[in-house]
Amino acid sequence: MEMRVLRYFLAVAREENITRAAEYLNITQPTLSRQLALLEEETGVTLFTRGSKRITLTDEGLLLRRRAQEIVALADKTMEELSSKDKNLSGTVTIGTGGLSANAKVLQAAESFRKLHPDVRFSIFIGTADSVQDRIDSGLADFGILLEPVSVEKYGFIRLPQKERWAVIVHGSHRLATKDKICVEDLKDELLVFPERLSVQSELHGWFSSHEDELKIAYSSNLSLIASEIVMCSDAVAFVIEGSLPYVDETKIAIRPLYPPLESETVIAYKKRMPLTPVASEFFQYLKCFLGME
Repeated sequence: MEMRVLRYFLAVAREENITRAAEYLNITQPTLSRQLALLEEETGVTLFTRGSKRITLTDEGLLLRRRAQEIVALADKTMEELSSKDKNLSGTVTIGTGGLSANAKVLQAAESFRKLHPDVRFSIFIGTADSVQDRIDSGLADFGILLEPVSVEKYGFIRLPQKERWAVIVHGSHRLATKDKICVEDLKDELLVFPERLSVQSELHGWFSSHEDELKIAYSSNLSLIASEIVMCSDAVAFVIEGSLPYVDETKIAIRPLYPPLESETVIAYKKRMPLTPVASEFFQYLKCFLGME
């Protein structure tokens, strides 16, 4: 399976049309059709459903698209890293994160670093902790900003100075929106939205202490954005990191801190035994200085 053919496949999947994809790739339509037929023959599955006006992906095609995107992205990143040697510092630093207050400090360091090295770019993506770790493990991300705990066997990391404070969000008309802070007693008989990550759930159960058996967990979600959507269409109370929803209309969603406070440490992590690119290594050293850790 050649990289060139994977790029052809992705172009057709994106354009949903052979003619448009061929024009984009600057090749003839018969050549493209022949390459796609050979790809289906090589994989032994049907990748496309060919309609009169558009081409759609089969289930097997959707799987290949996801894998092909990862393969092509990794290949492009590798070529960029190899070609950046013996030149002025350049390349892309990829950082994965969730919605965290700690993002601001890392982004400030990134902008300061970029001003020193204008040929450096930063690619930032938001996802769950699991998806961020998957990208680090596969080499698609250089770093991830994560809540502790993290695996010290798999990752090297430095702790970031900010602690993430846990809070609840409720609909703006909810009775708890009138309070300044939320304690365990306030949440009795409330329908709750918990984060999906098991280690975080454990921390929240610890905060509830002896009342944990009384919890009414109606939903779980992997992102604060989804939790806020649940809150908007129900009477539920969702647990989120306070900095994960920085731009909120308080008439629609109220964010209230927990009391006693519950805080989590954050780290910026990288995969052990996987060498950092020159530009990522330079940025990591710069970040440590920026944070006053050296």
